Amino acid sequence: MGALHEWHLEALTDIWTGDAERRGDRLITTGLLGSIRWWFEVLVRGLRGSSCDPSVDDKTCLKQEHCVVCELFGCTGWSRKFRFDVRNQQGGIISSKLTKNTTFRLRFTPLRAVKDEEWALIELTLRLIAEFGALGGKTVLKPSSQNDKPQHADFGLVKLMTAPTITHKRKQLASYVGEWSKKPIVKGATWASCSHMWFVNGRYLTRQDANTSTFNRIIGRPEPKNQSAQGDSWLAGRRAQSPRNRGPAVEAESKKVFSFRQPPRTFGFVQETAELDAMRERLRGVWRLPAAPTDWFLSGDALLTRLFSTAGDAS
Repeated sequence: MGALHEWHLEALTDIWTGDAERRGDRLITTGLLGSIRWWFEVLVRGLRGSSCDPSVDDKTCLKQEHCVVCELFGCTGWSRKFRFDVRNQQGGIISSKLTKNTTFRLRFTPLRAVKDEEWALIELTLRLIAEFGALGGKTVLKPSSQNDKPQHADFGLVKLMTAPTITHKRKQLASYVGEWSKKPIVKGATWASCSHMWFVNGRYLTRQDANTSTFNRIIGRPEPKNQSAQGDSWLAGRRAQSPRNRGPAVEAESKKVFSFRQPPRTFGFVQETAELDAMRERLRGVWRLPAAPTDWFLSGDALLTRLFSTAGDAS
């Protein structure tokens, strides 16, 4: 089955994994693993591989007929290949909330044979999270300069301290995910891909006062605070609604723009890669940046190239 693999991380903010009471004061490993799986799917799609959407009711992956992601993480009738837990620096299991400045280990213990390509993809997924994304079930509800209030706190930023060495090149991994026989057609989650992702380091979106919010300006909601709950859109997400007059319930849908103050970073997704230039211009206007250079905005294939270069290979 092979030896266990561990990745050592430091929490730069608190990490939210959720619980039944939504207090977030316990570590729920399934919530943490679900977040890792979601980013694994983002990476696989960015490498031109195909991944199902496990959140939908109509499952496309069952038993032996499954995609490259379900091969590792499991699906109905097919168990995942590893046991997952979170350990402290002494090797003990962590069950309490991961708080800011905590160092911890993500331990993957094989239960069946895990391919070298799968280990490499896990490492790249954790690098993607640490360098360009966030970990856990919540990032920040209301980006604001009032970061001392709970509703404005950042969640999910981590630093990758040590990791196994990647020996696989980008072309090898792209070939591995691309040649997988089961290629489910996914509509709703196709945007969740490195190809549709953008990232800006060192800058954030926030509410400056009662009438000004750069975050709302980007996602298309009214800026005044007394109107900020209006304007659901693809970028802004959708709030859950209870059924009225026997109508169907409306499920919540995540926003597609995420911004953090400490340390500052902003990232998000677009529906089509052709929209990346428009998003860059929108952000440039909000932050009043000059038209050139544009290297402050990392997106699509350039983001993947940077990810592989920090892992030791860009080819």
